[in-house]
Amino acid sequence: MLVYIHVPFCRSKCGYCAFHSEVPQGDAMQRYVDALLREVALWGDRLGNVPVETVFFGGGTPSMLPARAVAVVMDRIRKAFAVDRTAEVSLEANPESVANMDYMKTLLDAGVNRLSMGFQSMNPASLRQLGRPHSVRDAIRTFELARTMGFANINLDFIWGLPDQRLKLWLEDLRAIVRLGPDHLSCYGLTIEEGTPLELAVQKGRLTLPDDGEQGKMFIYGADYLESQGYLQYEISNFARMGFQCRHNMGYWEGADYLGMGPAAVSTLQGRRWTNPCALDEYAATVDAGTIGHDAETLTLMERVQELVMLRLRTTRGLRVKAYRELTGRDFIRDNKSLIHALHRNQLVRIRNGYLSLTRNGLLVSNAILERFFSEMETVLGDSRPVPAKEPEVLGNGSGPGSASGQGDGQGSDRGRGRGNDRGSGQENRLSGPEQKEGSTAAPEHGQGGGSH
Repeated sequence: MLVYIHVPFCRSKCGYCAFHSEVPQGDAMQRYVDALLREVALWGDRLGNVPVETVFFGGGTPSMLPARAVAVVMDRIRKAFAVDRTAEVSLEANPESVANMDYMKTLLDAGVNRLSMGFQSMNPASLRQLGRPHSVRDAIRTFELARTMGFANINLDFIWGLPDQRLKLWLEDLRAIVRLGPDHLSCYGLTIEEGTPLELAVQKGRLTLPDDGEQGKMFIYGADYLESQGYLQYEISNFARMGFQCRHNMGYWEGADYLGMGPAAVSTLQGRRWTNPCALDEYAATVDAGTIGHDAETLTLMERVQELVMLRLRTTRGLRVKAYRELTGRDFIRDNKSLIHALHRNQLVRIRNGYLSLTRNGLLVSNAILERFFSEMETVLGDSRPVPAKEPEVLGNGSGPGSASGQGDGQGSDRGRGRGNDRGSGQENRLSGPEQKEGSTAAPEHGQGGGSH
């Protein structure tokens, strides 16, 4: 099982962010930690000594938590679950909030072995546009301090497609990043979220975004450059040196069970899904009442199939065709023969060793491709039906969460924060059939919140 801890606090709200977060007031931080500890204990009692392979602190800005609080939460998680001694434990941080030796040492002593920092840009003007509080120099110093303190697995988050950014500036960013030598990079295309200050600035013409063609070049040439420097693309937005793929995200994309704890966290266990209340007071009250997870819903066959296809096709490995047959009893290639032929003809998909995957050009227009597959599934599979399965004992009766984003809704971020890319080169227009709508493949680095990966 994967464990995701959502920390809903930020020092201030970034102008581009639509994830659930708030500026803590009064004793909100302590009330959050107290409620979180109670939720961890509650799930430990319900699920027993279930094995845990990864823990991901996402947000929000998890590094706003005192380091000692992170240590206390990790101690409670180890008491509640069977955390593997080689578990990957990630924490998202903003450079300015983690930049001291004592804080980093406490994290390391607590078992945090993967640091994910939200640099976002190496360009001072872009950082100001995004409302980021750190400078480029501060970010570099924090990275170097993390290395000195002993963090051997560091991810850096970046955003491309920024206002006034062009391919040349993006490649300059990447060259500066590579010189630092992080182990993992999450590079997200900027998404203009409804209701954010950034959306308003673009609508009023105060900021100009690069056009689709320019953004397409950023995605393609950026990925080519990173791979030439030893960073292999293993998912739409994620690149890693050999052996440094994010295990938490990979588990999420491969359909592992995940337990999300904290306000607004999403969970999927044994085919059932629920979302915790967003408001801190409501969340704490639900924990105290023991009703966390009681509103869980059983995923329908259609939902499970769509998630299988959506999440697997985010990865460069792609969809194991046999997995579709195991879930539906049908043949994926035969069910989508005409569409796959059209995509293959336009060099947007490949089939190799039992896997169907998107090419890099296919990843660029993944939302359009997914919409086409989803349309085919609706026709082939018909009405969505609950998957015939025995009711999971731990979630099935009154003693459990009951009958039953986020990044999966994603949780976390290297996580799943990105969306699929439908940018540049107009390739979606080459697909035969009706015009495509843009779809979301939000999956959080993890899958639930925002912040840095």
